[in-house]
Amino acid sequence: PGIVLVAINPYEQLPIYEQDVIYAYSGQNMGDMDPHIFAVAEEAYKQMARDEKNQSIIVSGESGAGKTVSAKYAMRFFATVGGSASETNIETKVLASNPIMEAIGNARTTRNDNSSRFGKYIQIGFDKRYHIIGANMRTYLLEKSRVVFQAEDERNYHIFYQLCASSSLPEFKDLGLSKWWHIPV
Repeated sequence: PGIVLVAINPYEQLPIYEQDVIYAYSGQNMGDMDPHIFAVAEEAYKQMARDEKNQSIIVSGESGAGKTVSAKYAMRFFATVGGSASETNIETKVLASNPIMEAIGNARTTRNDNSSRFGKYIQIGFDKRYHIIGANMRTYLLEKSRVVFQAEDERNYHIFYQLCASSSLPEFKDLGLSKWWHIPV
């Protein structure tokens, strides 16, 4: 049992995720402020510190709902309240591999041109003073069938098309990609 927050992706940047909003939610009790991803993150952070037990935030939703962005905001909150934002910029470091992950695990669907077809598990490590000391991101594919079949108006994983489009580059010569049929992008 836990807190449930329903968020809607506005598909545009809003000023409700700025640094001053993080500070407004930091140290507050759940329910004292408006529902927000920062309120959920603050509650998890406080319970971790108070109970000295691991906490989880599950971000779930349909394609295009803003799950990855919500996870980024939670990480930014932890980095800021954990005193790590300026020191290590943990959010940037954790998500530095995101373009590679997206190429391998994202595809065009009928609802979203860049839909994540895999799950992410992000584990953030804290020291005894509750400062972030590191993070680990694991991924797992959810849609193996996409490799061999795509519905009409959908595509395979982006990496397939990127490799085919790069087949004439010298560094890809040994991969034998030039023997593939022309694939429309």
